[in-house]
Amino acid sequence: MKNNPKTLTAWTMYDWANSVHSLTITSAIFPIYFPIAAIMLPSKSRQLDFFGLQLENTVLYSYAVSIGFLLLAFSVPLVSAISDYTGKKKVFMKMYCYLGAISCMLMYFFEEGRYYLGTFAFLFSIVGWGGSIVFYNSYLPEIATEDQYDRLSARGFTMGYLGSVILLIQNLTMVLKPEWYGGISGGEASRISFLTVGIWWIVFAQYSFYYLPKDSKVQKQGGNWIFNGFKELKKVFHELENLNITKRFLTSFFFYNMGAQTVMYLGALFGSEELKLPSDALIVTVLLIQLVAIVGAYLFAKISEKVGNTKSLSIIVISWVFICIAAYFVTTRNEFYFLATGIGFVMGGIQSLSRSTYAKLIPEETHDTASYFSFYDVCDRLSTVIGTFMFGLVNQLTGSMRMSVLFLTVFFIIGLVILSRVPSQKIYR
Repeated sequence: MKNNPKTLTAWTMYDWANSVHSLTITSAIFPIYFPIAAIMLPSKSRQLDFFGLQLENTVLYSYAVSIGFLLLAFSVPLVSAISDYTGKKKVFMKMYCYLGAISCMLMYFFEEGRYYLGTFAFLFSIVGWGGSIVFYNSYLPEIATEDQYDRLSARGFTMGYLGSVILLIQNLTMVLKPEWYGGISGGEASRISFLTVGIWWIVFAQYSFYYLPKDSKVQKQGGNWIFNGFKELKKVFHELENLNITKRFLTSFFFYNMGAQTVMYLGALFGSEELKLPSDALIVTVLLIQLVAIVGAYLFAKISEKVGNTKSLSIIVISWVFICIAAYFVTTRNEFYFLATGIGFVMGGIQSLSRSTYAKLIPEETHDTASYFSFYDVCDRLSTVIGTFMFGLVNQLTGSMRMSVLFLTVFFIIGLVILSRVPSQKIYR
């Protein structure tokens, strides 16, 4: 039965459970901790020998993000197709959840100079987080009616923002007030925070796993899992080929998401390395972004009800263009805070509306939703790979993160042009 309150709450609770990874690991504490801990011992050089490649610690970080999402882009479509074939959506969601959470726990052992451990634990935490999100998103059209997609999607992101802020504030007390915890070092406080992310994620995910729809006990007949996984993937691919509006939206999403995700993942790195802002200023900035994002998610859900999803998303993408241009000229802490407020406002809207818009464009009565959302995820992950890679490459070539941020406007403009050709109403498919 769709729109069951307990099921909907269980669905939003997984956002509460996993979003601590997005905030603590990829946005707030880990991006600041990584360049400090990822140094070459005993020289303490920022130039690292990584499998024979000479990379700066900040470049290695951006490349690690790229590789993590590249692994997701290649593995998740096949795994999601297998899950649709076997009817084991929740099993695979759990598998990725535990991979990500355990990887976060392993980061506790990422001490100074142990950059191989830190890089791979971070990389696989991304794989676990991103893989579980595919299956989580695929429940949306299964548990709710279409008129509830925008609101439920916004509610899910809001739960994620709130949960992640609560845990981050707790972890901040360790980082900023170590005397409250027996005088532990700042590095140890950071590593404990990575451990708490894994624990939080696993514990709160249990509520979602218990109340979300059970896996099917009947799997499709014939062949083995992997072979039929490829067949399932091919079937959905051919169906998407005939859904012109859905295909056009995915192309637009690919480009504008390239810019948005790069800003989200590397914004703290920009503040610390380009503006030389202290850790406390960066973490306050991330908290500000999360709180403003709640308002943005709900506001743009309301706007979409009035003007349609496409126009609402277009307003957001145009805002991102101006944000990237403004970031090029930012020099002070207060200017960075003002910019972060704008980022938070459009971040909540672009994530929430993109997910609900795609859900509306999936054919009605579709049972293989995981396979459909895997294509959405491929666009999401590959665009993040290219965006973060290009950010690192432009930074490496020019020596300026400001040029990297300014370059992102190209992706937003291309996405906006394609989005203008996507009607808001599902009837136009």
